[in-house]
Formats: sequence, C-alpha cells, structure tokens
Amino acid sequence: MKTKINEAIKQVLQQFGEKYFIEEVLNKNKVIRDLDTYDKGLLEAFISNETLKSNFTIDIAGNIVMQTNKLIELFEADEYWQDSYTKYSKKIGLTAGGKFIDESTDVVLDFPYKDTVLKASMSKEDTDKDDLRPDEPFLNEVIAKEEIDVLLDKKILVNAKKYDDNGEHEVDSFSEDDNLIMKGNNLLALHTLKEKYAGKVKMIYIDPPYLFKETKEEDTFNYNSNFHMSTWLTFMRNRLIISKELLIEGGTIWININEDGMHYLKVLADSIFGIDKFLGTTPRRTRYGKSDVPFNYSQDFDFLLAYSNVEEKNQVIGRKVERNYYTSEDYPGRPWRLTDLTTQRNYKERPNSYFTMVDPKTQKEYPASQKRTWAVTKDTFQHYYDNGYIVFPDDYPFLNITKPYMRKFEDEDMASGKLSSVISDFLLQDFLKELLTNCTNKLGNDEVNQLLENESFSYPKPENLLKNIIDISTKENDIVLDFFMGSATTQAVAHKMNRRYIGIEQMDYINTVSVPRLQKVIEGEQGGISKDVDWQGGGSFVYVELMEKNRGFLKSIRDARTQTELHEVFDFMVKEAEIDFRVDLEKIKDTLHELSFDDQKKTLIKIIDKNQLYFNYSEIDDENVRDLISNSDYSFNKNFYDEGGE
Repeated sequence: MKTKINEAIKQVLQQFGEKYFIEEVLNKNKVIRDLDTYDKGLLEAFISNETLKSNFTIDIAGNIVMQTNKLIELFEADEYWQDSYTKYSKKIGLTAGGKFIDESTDVVLDFPYKDTVLKASMSKEDTDKDDLRPDEPFLNEVIAKEEIDVLLDKKILVNAKKYDDNGEHEVDSFSEDDNLIMKGNNLLALHTLKEKYAGKVKMIYIDPPYLFKETKEEDTFNYNSNFHMSTWLTFMRNRLIISKELLIEGGTIWININEDGMHYLKVLADSIFGIDKFLGTTPRRTRYGKSDVPFNYSQDFDFLLAYSNVEEKNQVIGRKVERNYYTSEDYPGRPWRLTDLTTQRNYKERPNSYFTMVDPKTQKEYPASQKRTWAVTKDTFQHYYDNGYIVFPDDYPFLNITKPYMRKFEDEDMASGKLSSVISDFLLQDFLKELLTNCTNKLGNDEVNQLLENESFSYPKPENLLKNIIDISTKENDIVLDFFMGSATTQAVAHKMNRRYIGIEQMDYINTVSVPRLQKVIEGEQGGISKDVDWQGGGSFVYVELMEKNRGFLKSIRDARTQTELHEVFDFMVKEAEIDFRVDLEKIKDTLHELSFDDQKKTLIKIIDKNQLYFNYSEIDDENVRDLISNSDYSFNKNFYDEGGE
C-alpha cells in the first residue's frame, strides 16, 4: 500500500541499511522492539521526517514527544506491511483471523472517514439494475488514517471551460471573481476547494438525498436515497464538517430536509455547528395534500434547518427594508419615520418608565401601559424630546396617530447599517408566506421544464425558495455554495441576484441539465425570478471536472454488456488501475471465470481502490500523468492552485 506515511516510514528505515530488513523484506518485530524500548537513533530519524512528525508527535510545553504507541499499533496491523516477518508482540487478548480485535479494521466504533458514494449505485437507475444492486446502496469502507491524506488531497482539474455571452471557450486561468461549477464527488471536491475558499463562503444551501424510509414520488433526486440511517448520517457528517470550514465568519448554512431525516439531522448538525449556533427551523410546503397516504395523514412539508458560526448577538440574517420617510420644515434635509415608543417590559420590570407622558405644547397626557411601558424613562424624556426624537399626535397634521412615537432619521438608519429583523419583520410574514404558498416542488418542476424540457428531475426546488434565502443571508458579490447542485437552481438564482457562486455535482446530468440551464441564464431567460429582479442576462462561469482515475473503471465495469467486454476491462485494470492493496490479484485472475456475470461485476467493483477515484494534484508533474493533461488544463491547475504557469 503506497501512502505518504507508508513511504515516509520506508525511507526512514532504509537509512539504517539492513538493520530493519531481511532480504528487502521488513522485519516488523525488530522495528516494534526498538520503538518499545525507545531506541534513540530510530526515534530521532522518525522525528526528523516532517510527514511522520506531523502524524505521530505531540507538543507538550514546547517539547516534541513521539507517540510510539501509535507507531507500534500501525506496525502490528498485518495489512499495513504485506509479506513481512512478524510475530505477536507481548500482548494477551482476543484474536480473529490471526489479529487482535483492537487491531482489526473490521471493528468500527466511530464514524468512518470515507463513503464510496460512487460505488455501484449512486443513482436510482443503477440501483434498478439487478447486476449492481448492493446490500447497502451507499456503501461505506473504513479507511485507515494513513490513507486519509491521499483521499482528501486536492485533485487535478481538467476540461476547464468558460461560459459567457460569447458561448463556450477553453480557459487556462481562474480569477477570484469567477463563478465555479465543478463535476466530481462532492466530498472530495469540497476538500479540493478548501485551500482556496476556506473562510470565504457567505451562504451554503444544500438539498441532500433524504433519509427516506421508502422510495417516494416526491424524491427529487436521481440519487439513490434509500439507505441505512447510520450510513446516511456518516454521509452527511463528512460533508457538514468540511462545510463548516468553508464558511466566513457570520456565514450561514441552510439544509433542506424532509420529516424522515430532520430530527436525526438536527442532532448531528448540533454536534458539528453547535446547538448555540442553530438559527431555527422553517417549514416549506411541498404540495397541497394527497389522499393515498399512511394513516390518512398527508405530510405536505419539508423543512429548512439553518446554522451560523457566530454568537447569537451577531446579525447573520436580515434584509434591507424600503421604508417610507416623512419630510418636514422643522428638519430640512433630514427625512424621518416613526417607530414604537413602548417596550415589551411591564411596569414592574421598568418602574422608571411607567409614567404619564405630557405633551409640552398641548399639555395632553398619555399614561403608560402596565404591560408595555415607555422606551424612555421619566428622567430621560426631556433629553429625547429636546433633540427631536419624540413626536406627539398634535405635532403634524399629516400624521394619523393617537399616542406618542419615537422619531428615527433616515441618515441614522443608513449609518447604523442594521438590517431589519428577520424574525419580526420578515420571517413570520413575507418569508413564511412565500415558503408556504409560492415554493412548491411543482413550481420548480415547471421552471425547469419550460427552460429545458428535461425530465431528469421530478421536483427540483423553485427559484423563489432560493431567492428568499439568498436575499436574507447575503449581499451582492458574496459567495454562495451548493454542493448538491442538481438542476442548478441555487446557481441560477445567485447568478441573477449578482452573487458569486460555486456548484458541485457528480451526476452526468450536470452537462445535460445544470450547465445548459446556466447558459440560458446568461442569455437572459425570463423564467423563475427573472422579472422580479429585472434580469437581463450576462455574466459568466467556469466549468471544471475532477480528473478521473479509478472512477473511469467503475463506469466501464457498469457499462460492460458481455463477458468479452468485461474481461477486456479487467485486463486494462490489471495494467492501469489502482487495486485495493488487500486483494490477492492472482487469485482473482484464476477464479474470476468461475463466477456468474453479475458476480464478476461485483467482484471487479470491490477490488478497485476507492481512495484512487481521481488523480491528486500532487501527481500533475508525474510523467505518465502529465501526458494525459492538455497544456491549457495544466496551466489552469497551476493558476487555480496559485503555483504559476508551466
């Protein structure tokens, strides 16, 4: 198994000549013994290697301490070093298959790092095929720590193109102002973006595969969404963790989820973002009732869970309100408006504000309410009145008021920069009204059909839903991210609202639905929210793909229709594919023909190393890899990762 840690250990041990090798085969027992006895020379060599230092040391009061126990555990794992001389260390315990239970990667008590969502049944169409129907549609494979650096390393980007008013163009550079559409596994794509976009995304909206108990008509995804709860939670956890790292301070994430998964997801998201960062739950009407439903109870809503990353005193959502201001001769050049002069506190809570207010001009009296006292105290009334902040009913003939109000000047509103509260002014009125009446799945379906006449999506989300979320959580030029892009509703709305955006999608319809939709947005299509925001067209976006490695073999296996085709794929795999290091390839060669055609496919899918679905950027200058990349894509990668041109 070739990993950075594996190679680093081998390099360190080779410095000692034949001390730790017997005819080029590692003597694990010797290494373990020297680690156990704190051999000075060996420990110094390990600490001198930066890869091993970062993975196997801790800093205690400025002193570097080698975690020899972790190294010993690694060497005791049989799969880590194949064909090595070994024997049990001085240890007593339960064993299975010649290994101690606590050394077995088959025993998992924690979330695995990796999910193989591209394996076999990412789509419902795949699941419907008998030859690829797995026991667990979204399969997980436990990945050892030493492999994580390979799995989550940034990837090579290929087929870079820019779409603008003039159509599609090859591109060899990337600007910070460019919108980005990325094709590939979204977990790996998010980690590819981490270095460039960490702490820069203002709003994330995702509409992930739901935790359905059974396939439903309103399943809006071509993803296979029927899978075990533990797998689904792992699937979501991995993505939410990296999402959190991408959010700018004060950013928000909005997760669209149905009733099957909402409460499980809420607990999971609380653990990741913090229960104190939870903004709230908002219902969205998805349809208007059905009769053929369980218990005769039609569930016509899904929900939005929203989180931020700052304390509740911060304004992370709000909106600019178009207010009506008055002008008067006594305040020339200073338009003003009225606001409530009472508070929600009663006379016991604010005794100094419980007094009868008297108009100095008319001597009319205005007693305070016991339940809502004045916002000013008896002692501060004169100060506020003298400075023009209190208006009485008889002050202006054009006012129709029966009690005193507070005056707010327009220049003060502008200076404060404060957004109107979503809770009192927007959410329970306009926002909730829109989500309950004008954001149904059918509206989203009609919008896409009018644009593309494409039936890839049964019920994509309507543009109005995203408009409302983007409006209260971002301003122009903020970055919006959706890594379950689907039909590109989020990106289309962000484009029309002059937000920067990133979209990630791994399904092939990205090139038949998502990108064509955004091209029509650039052309000035008038569907969805276009008329509301006076959209006239324009703008651009850059499209790239994670460079496929083993993922291409998965597709070839799935597409094979005959024994001959499948064996040709296998022959090519033997030469070029990354095979799981635990696999006895010679045995596979000898016995594959004995299996049924269906089982042959399952076997070939199983032996592929899922950590090598795409080429890592670190491989871009390898001779064999460089030949596969165009000069334009090579320059694009160097520019995207800020390493200059060729």
